[in-house]
Amino acid sequence: MTTHRSPKPVAHPSQPVERAVTIALVLSVAAGLAWIGGMIYTLWP
Repeated sequence: MTTHRSPKPVAHPSQPVERAVTIALVLSVAAGLAWIGGMIYTLWP
């Protein structure tokens, strides 16, 4: 009896996409924190 293994996805084509998504998430979080910091700095007496 043979066991069926699902083929492993090729890592090379998905790597740049994953890196781009990670960079986009990091930049968006940084922009959000900067915006919140700017609002606090603007509204703080």
